[in-house]
Amino acid sequence: MSMITLPAPIAPWANASSAAVQGAEHIASAMKAAKLDWSVSKIPLICSDNQQATGKFAVRRSSDDRILGVVGQRFTPLQNSEAFASFQPFLDAGEARIDTCGEFDDGEIVWILAKINRDPMTIVRGDEVEKFVLLSHGHNGSMAVRFGFTPIRILCKNTLTMAHTHRSSELIRVRHSQQVVSNVTEIQSIMNLANATFEATAEQYRYLASREINTKDLYKYARKVLGFVSDGVTVSKKTGKEKGADAIAGIISRFEGGLGNDLKGVRGTWWAAYNGVTEYLTYAAGKSAEDRMASLWTGAAARTSNKAFDLAMTMAQ
Repeated sequence: MSMITLPAPIAPWANASSAAVQGAEHIASAMKAAKLDWSVSKIPLICSDNQQATGKFAVRRSSDDRILGVVGQRFTPLQNSEAFASFQPFLDAGEARIDTCGEFDDGEIVWILAKINRDPMTIVRGDEVEKFVLLSHGHNGSMAVRFGFTPIRILCKNTLTMAHTHRSSELIRVRHSQQVVSNVTEIQSIMNLANATFEATAEQYRYLASREINTKDLYKYARKVLGFVSDGVTVSKKTGKEKGADAIAGIISRFEGGLGNDLKGVRGTWWAAYNGVTEYLTYAAGKSAEDRMASLWTGAAARTSNKAFDLAMTMAQ
């Protein structure tokens, strides 16, 4: 399978089950390149004694008969081609281009990452954030189609938090569910709204870059992000170390030496502190690159990233 090669550290989605599909003009060709061109079916769940489990069904993949999930009576399979079809008009209108396709948990969740054709956000000179849209869909019964806007810091390929996304993301979800995204004017309006939201977020990033942080507040910030809100340090009986010490150290070390955090205008600021968290979540938290990206895009790490941004904005004031 082809992979993306990026400046170290390599973007986690290139390490996960994925394929680089830059330049693909059609969803179908991107899915084929990423080996996502398979279908699923819902079949009765049979127990080992050949009895059918009441109200339970298995979702089976056509390519290898792998069971991707166990679902209930009301679950209706949605094929990859159907889930991703309404994104095709954005490609046709020239508003976005596909960057990568991939899967988590061996196909239980599939996704497409596309770069929006708008200028990147410049936070300080030499530090830019690109604008992406992420479309994901699950076959294990845990999630439906999700469409969200995702800022990614170019220097280290960190997935960041985008503030104020509710209006634009909700608009995409409504349009997708009704499958009426076909008019070019409509598509451009949606992307213009998304772009305005990105730019509003960039102003907040710039604010963080304008505010310096001291060592005491950095340590306090890292502890709060990780859920250690009390002033007292809790020592683990098993290790004899402060609980969360390794994670706290991981954030602080990336604040001090993370990619791009030594730039003039970034070094020693709340922007560097926030990026210390996102770089830690993107490259160090979790058991594997796939686990990290799944969590960062659809799970607990996404909530931690949001928390880190909100805390930075509050504490920077």
